[in-house]
Amino acid sequence: MPTFTAHRLSSDNTLYPDRIEIDATNVIYYKGYVFGYQSTVIARSNVASVSVGSGIFFADVVIESYGGKRIEASGFKKSDAKAIVNLLT
Repeated sequence: MPTFTAHRLSSDNTLYPDRIEIDATNVIYYKGYVFGYQSTVIARSNVASVSVGSGIFFADVVIESYGGKRIEASGFKKSDAKAIVNLLT
């Protein structure tokens, strides 16, 4: 099960970086907070699109489902963003 963690130097990830886990059946997104975290789960069979927005140093990943759920994660290495796209498409 690959896990991709955003870089701490990117915006909004200094203390609690975004994390995406991809397993055989689900894509799980974790957004950390001071007290706990929020998670969003999308079944891999329901992934409608995956897009990457790339900056100079880091990349943002947007995963959308057929049911309307949307995961917006920022601050990943470009190689990690490409790996996420390759796993989900």
